[in-house]
Amino acid sequence: MDGVSGFYALIAVLPILAVMFFLVVLRWPAIRAMPVAYAMTLLFALWLWQVSPVHALAASLRGGIIALSLLWIIFGAIVLLFTLRESGAAATIRRGFMDISRDRRVQVIIVAWLFGSFIEGASGFGTPAAVAAPLLLSLGFPALAAVMTTLIIQSTSVSFGAVGTPILVGMAESLNVPEVEGAIAEAGMSYTEFIYQIGVFTAIPHAIVGTLIPLIIVGMMTRFFGANKSFREGLAAWKFALFAGLSFTVPYCAVALLLGPEFPSLVGGLIALAIVVTAARKRLFVPEGAPWDFPSSDKWPSEWSGVFSGKTGEERHGMTLFRAWSPYVIVAALLVVTRLPFLPFKAWLASVQLTWSNILGTELSQSVQPLYLPGTIFMAVSLLTALLHGMKGHEVKKAWSDSAKMLAMPALALLFAVALVRVFIDSGTNESGLDSMPLVLAEYVAYIAGGTWPFFAPFIGALGAFVAGSNTVSDLMFSLFQYGVADRIGASHLVVLGLQALGGAAGNMITVHNVVAASATVGLVGREGLLISRTIMPMTYYVVFAGSLGLLFAYVFFQGTF
Repeated sequence: MDGVSGFYALIAVLPILAVMFFLVVLRWPAIRAMPVAYAMTLLFALWLWQVSPVHALAASLRGGIIALSLLWIIFGAIVLLFTLRESGAAATIRRGFMDISRDRRVQVIIVAWLFGSFIEGASGFGTPAAVAAPLLLSLGFPALAAVMTTLIIQSTSVSFGAVGTPILVGMAESLNVPEVEGAIAEAGMSYTEFIYQIGVFTAIPHAIVGTLIPLIIVGMMTRFFGANKSFREGLAAWKFALFAGLSFTVPYCAVALLLGPEFPSLVGGLIALAIVVTAARKRLFVPEGAPWDFPSSDKWPSEWSGVFSGKTGEERHGMTLFRAWSPYVIVAALLVVTRLPFLPFKAWLASVQLTWSNILGTELSQSVQPLYLPGTIFMAVSLLTALLHGMKGHEVKKAWSDSAKMLAMPALALLFAVALVRVFIDSGTNESGLDSMPLVLAEYVAYIAGGTWPFFAPFIGALGAFVAGSNTVSDLMFSLFQYGVADRIGASHLVVLGLQALGGAAGNMITVHNVVAASATVGLVGREGLLISRTIMPMTYYVVFAGSLGLLFAYVFFQGTF
């Protein structure tokens, strides 16, 4: 490594710093910040990396296709929310949660941490925020609080989201090269067993670090959204928060050890929901004293609220809790059965594929599987709900038309955000001979870190997720690199790869297009910087704690573990 490498590493990090500066420091809305950051990334790609203009345009178009897929999911989530509002189901769901507990700390743990983790295990794609954030809004949470809390939970469960996709696709595809396969064979291990073990070494640090996430959520909620602005009011719920944390992470870790990477989040979330909801009904571990609540809505600062209030309207005669919850039950069931690899539905839905191959004559291609996207399930269930709830035509029309109006602002921000991502990642095809921007940056950090690399490994995973908005893409981008660094410094390959997957999950808390997408589902636009400035705190906790565990695992407990 030399000064030239350091210069290119500095240039590679500038687009990331620019995004943070525009959003967090200047508090620009994403619709303003992302076009400027995109232009900067494009300039560096064309000028210094010597990416051809056609390739850069193709990468941008590829990003546009991905952004449209995300908008499809967002639209479906909003349609479902507005359908439940118009049918009166949202009001009944609100009453049901109030009957379990009127304490907002209990509610956010059940809805965001437990239900959100279960949905992540089934679907991925940022679906937990698309489902849980609108549900919290309908319960009376400020839109900003609903988004912040559902972004924070997109951490522990994410590495095993979409039935293990980040491990089974991200890791498995990236590491599927002759040198890795040869080393695995020498160690007396099959490739399938190797990927299984990566899942185990991902779950162990995740479970340790993630157990405190419910406590962090309630602490941040009471600090930023309570009348007294007090962390202490959140920490007063420590018994319930730790109970909920362990109720998820213990079965989550056990499933990773016994069944593999497909089911930790899915099964862990389902088991924890049953345990924690039962405990809450019986008042076990629930905080003593008056239930904690937000200030009255007339005292909320304007930044807390989105363009729609989240008011649920009046309950309707005959709308039982079962009828009200049935759309969410159907969504969850459909997400599970269409994601399980041993059932035929996944293959059927994924077979319907729209592909743009060799975009503008380049090697870049992008596919969309419209029937497999969670947005399609949301919309199908919304139409079914209209029948199940006996809705009138004008009510259905209002739900869909109101949803369409919500997409204009986040659509433009997402298009530029994902276009930036693809130019950044696809910059490896160039005339300069340089690796892609994220790899140049990661290689320089690895050179500086040396033997302390296990501490920094989750930071690189988080960097990949922040840029790409995906744990899977982060693993695809950096897994082989992480394996090579572990090889050079003599650290455990499994420990370092597990930390990569963990960091890729933690980065989802702050990735721009996750923030934009989650905000859109509750009508919150222009607060992206404020959200990132808050979610970066638990993200930092996550990677620092995990990195410290990484040093301990790599050099004390699992020395030389392949």
